[in-house]
Amino acid sequence: MKITKNEVIHVADLSRLDLDEESIDKFAGQIANILEYVEKLGHADTEGVAPTSHAIFLSNAFREDGEISHLDRDTAIANAPEKEDGSFVVPRVI
Repeated sequence: MKITKNEVIHVADLSRLDLDEESIDKFAGQIANILEYVEKLGHADTEGVAPTSHAIFLSNAFREDGEISHLDRDTAIANAPEKEDGSFVVPRVI
């Protein structure tokens, strides 16, 4: 499939890209090569191949929810650079 310079310019305008004439020619050729490859893929024999939505067949990749204990206050602030009365001390943000 041939891509025209006007189509490359149109897409560049939509993308707010400022392309020089050399880049327009370069991208037109590269996009044409990509579309030729995609067209070749369209001719591949896929008879008997089931459609897939993902490369790996996983039904559930999540762990079971479970109750766990939380950190106690002293452990949580043990490595804090500044602490006061069991709380973190941070710079004021206004």
